[in-house]
Amino acid sequence: MNQNSAQDKLVEKIAGLTPSPEHPALAHLVESLKDRHGSCVVSVLFYGSCLRSGDPYDGLVDLYLIVDRYRCANSGWIKAAWNRVLPPNVFYAEFAHEGRTVRCKYAILSLCDLEKGTSPRWFHSYLWGRFSQPTAVAWCRDATARDRVEHSLARSVTTFLNRVLPSLPPQGSVQSLWGNGLQLSYGAELRVESSARSRELFEANKTYYQQVTSLSATLLDYPFTISETPQAIDYLARIPPGRRLISRVGWKIRALLGKFLSLARLIKALFTFDGGLDYIAWKLERHSGVHIDIPDRVRRYPLIFIWGLFLDLYRRGVFR
Repeated sequence: MNQNSAQDKLVEKIAGLTPSPEHPALAHLVESLKDRHGSCVVSVLFYGSCLRSGDPYDGLVDLYLIVDRYRCANSGWIKAAWNRVLPPNVFYAEFAHEGRTVRCKYAILSLCDLEKGTSPRWFHSYLWGRFSQPTAVAWCRDATARDRVEHSLARSVTTFLNRVLPSLPPQGSVQSLWGNGLQLSYGAELRVESSARSRELFEANKTYYQQVTSLSATLLDYPFTISETPQAIDYLARIPPGRRLISRVGWKIRALLGKFLSLARLIKALFTFDGGLDYIAWKLERHSGVHIDIPDRVRRYPLIFIWGLFLDLYRRGVFR
């Protein structure tokens, strides 16, 4: 099988394994966001816990709005500039639907940055680490946009595998591959998930991870084989020692860089949407289980006092 054929099969398989739920609340949410941001919206991507449950009312819906240009998708040039310099911008929205409220957190990312951020050209794992996990295309403007988006999602899988495998044991189960690989990605951010989180994600989408790994075998940068046993699906990767050393150094740099970028994105979130502090507290509390109160002085002067709050949260184990 040639490279193009293998890539097309991976694209097709991902689309088949991650269909967007045909839920009226999700359709209403997508249409509402399209109305809010206008014709510059290229695609809407759906991921996270609500995708796994299939119920948009079950918590906070996680979406990515893929756009043509940042300026037309943001309400002002300052937000657009931040979106370009440190993508994505994150917003909160809620809409009434059939007597209930559907809530979402959505991130704005340009199509060009999606394509770049899921490719080997993007050093940090922020985008290719996220989009290597199950992501549904909830809406696309046209067939051309869908093709570009779906190829980006497939490319994120091969980028993820190429980047994590040199830092993992040369052989093992596909479950350990993704579990340990996702932990590397989480370690490159101020993530608050427990160490068991990656195993839970694998179990929730086992078929997806097994099949995309198998279909990626011929697309990787080094010899990689998959074998099935009654107990598990195993892998074998033949990677030169020099490449392993480079990979270990690379992940140490990603971890240092990622802490800074994550903190910068949290600070930026204070200004990109209303209720930014409450969203940050909700996000951290939900994943860590640690109750978080926002002091009045932080609400009044966030740029001055939020640093002390972050230091306190780090000491309490909210950040890892």
